[in-house]
Amino acid sequence: MAAPTTGLRTYVILWCGQFVSLAGSSLSGFALGVYAYLLTGSVTTLGVIYALAYLPQILASPFTGSLVDRWGPRRALVVSNVASAVVMLTLAALLATDRFAIWHIYPIVVCLSVIGALQTPSFEAAVPLLVPKRHIGRANGLRMVALATTQVLAPIGGGYLLIAIDISGIILLDCVSFALALITLAAVRIPRPGGSATTPAHPLSLLREFAEAWHWVAARHGLVALMVFLGALNFCAGFVDVLIIPLVLAFSAPNVLGTVMSIGGLGMIVASVAMSIWGGPRRRIHGVLGFSLVLGVATVIGALRPSVPLITIGAVLFLGSLAIVMGSNQAIWQTKVEPHLLGRTMALLGMVANTPQLIAYLVAGPAVDRVFQPLVGAEDVRSPFVAALVGDGPGRGIALLLMVMGVLTVGCAIAGFAYPRLRHLDDELPDASTKESPMPVEPVPASAAVAEVTP
Repeated sequence: MAAPTTGLRTYVILWCGQFVSLAGSSLSGFALGVYAYLLTGSVTTLGVIYALAYLPQILASPFTGSLVDRWGPRRALVVSNVASAVVMLTLAALLATDRFAIWHIYPIVVCLSVIGALQTPSFEAAVPLLVPKRHIGRANGLRMVALATTQVLAPIGGGYLLIAIDISGIILLDCVSFALALITLAAVRIPRPGGSATTPAHPLSLLREFAEAWHWVAARHGLVALMVFLGALNFCAGFVDVLIIPLVLAFSAPNVLGTVMSIGGLGMIVASVAMSIWGGPRRRIHGVLGFSLVLGVATVIGALRPSVPLITIGAVLFLGSLAIVMGSNQAIWQTKVEPHLLGRTMALLGMVANTPQLIAYLVAGPAVDRVFQPLVGAEDVRSPFVAALVGDGPGRGIALLLMVMGVLTVGCAIAGFAYPRLRHLDDELPDASTKESPMPVEPVPASAAVAEVTP
């Protein structure tokens, strides 16, 4: 029997399957949110759904990160894709039998959020096991291409498919995407890192293993600083996520908003493709800090005036910079963290990064409604100084809050450059003890991919 594919070729096969799975999930997630809003007409319901997409993932991360390191990335990916397919098939059955009720969305979103806590670190942990260190930046660039493409296509495709095949058809398409992802997992072999725990898995042992990853990171001040920086960056970016829609709709039409978001998404695709070819900056921390600085400036640009061209420029710079920041950051962790700790460490990073973002989602609305809009004026800006900063007209309280977040982002980037442990992270922290070219593993029958679901 021929040796299994390894290296970049194996990664590309794996990436294709996860790209299809991500596309299906993005389509169904967008369509489900629209469907829930059409049924209820409640923004509060939509907000609860968004919160449930983050909170369970944060709470489950200590356990799922440890499971990734115990099982290996391949088995964790198989389990997560099968579990997602089961959840979506359950939803499809509820819709097909007319038993669906709006409350069903809540447990479904919770389940998918927990599954995401397993799937995300498992894919990230697979990268350094398959890809030589010199190509990790390109591999992460490819992943950002997938993420950016689905973010652009999901609103367009989801809106069209809701009319063409209804929500039931979209859910079934998502199930098909999981099946295709499983086929690619059956076609590749991912080496398991050494040093994994062999004791029986139970909640306390998983938490102890997660604590081991925290102690490992805590002993490396540069990584702690990077984690704190990313939490602060996500807090500021969370306000942009929530407020970009009301900012544009305050002076323009929904179709203009769609155009702005689509063009911004294209900027993210272009930056991701560039990184997949270029590989990112040689000093990856410069990619994180430098493009975070650009990201903050882009936020300020979008808040300067009620102008579609300005906001579009800001969106392109923001999302393009975000792709470089995310790709460079992933490459740092994948090259610096020991492989047998990577699943837990990426889960820890997800907790630290997502918690401030969740807080921003919850705080942004009240901050606008109760502080910034009354302070600035709902329809006209009362202060000449504020008008000089953000222009005049409706919704400029939103713009002022976004400008504050942009300035804070710039400040965080400057502080990051000023802290030596973070600025010199690439040089001071040695790479993990992995080989330049991952070694192949013994091939196993393709049917074993499904058999691995059983713990």
